[in-house]
Order: sequence, then structure tokens, then C-alpha cells
Amino acid sequence: MAAKDDLGRAGEERAVAFLSDDGYRIIDRNWRCPQGEIDIVAERDDTLVVIEVKTRRSEAFGHPFEAIDRRKAERLWRLAMAWLAAHPDEARGRALRIDAIGLIGEDPATARLEHLEDAL
Repeated sequence: MAAKDDLGRAGEERAVAFLSDDGYRIIDRNWRCPQGEIDIVAERDDTLVVIEVKTRRSEAFGHPFEAIDRRKAERLWRLAMAWLAAHPDEARGRALRIDAIGLIGEDPATARLEHLEDAL
């Protein structure tokens, strides 16, 4: 399990670097509440973006985005609403969207990265 956790953390680090380079400001990472965890909360222009990061060594068990099924999508929206409720000053007057970042490769530092905006 530790190797999987390390892979996931490295994927999130790569996603944060990618987003920062692309003009996003990272507001929060690994935010937790009783309903679960949000990987990344960022902002760009006047939009708050909740980002789910999925890292896989290969596509042998499917594309990373396939792991975001209807149940997971609903959970992400509930988590986004919980984050907004906990951070009302950050939320005021902003649009909200949920994105997904998928990384595929043995090494997250060089893995293929795909950013799906407005994924849900």
C-alpha cells in the first residue's frame, strides 16, 4: 500500500506543478472532512476549481478517468459544497467547476498528464 500512496502523492505533486505553471493558484490540498478528501482546490480568474487527481502506472486496468464513476462524481460535488461551506470568503461570487487530472506512467515526474476541465 505504501508504494501506491507514494505514487499518488507524487502524482499530486506533478499536478500541482502543472496547474501552477498553467496559471492556477493553489488554495488548498488534501482537504478533509467527514465525507472524504479533496485532492486540490485551485483558482483561475474568478473560478474555483476542485481537482481530482488519478495516477496509474499503466492503462492495464483502464484509463485513470474511468475511476471517476457516477458515485465518485456525486461525492466530489458533495465535497466541493462542504469546502465552500467551510470557506465562505473564498467562495463568494465565484463560479465552481470540477476538473480531473490523470497521469499514466511508471514515474509521475515523466508520466503522460491529461487535464480534463469541467469533468463533471
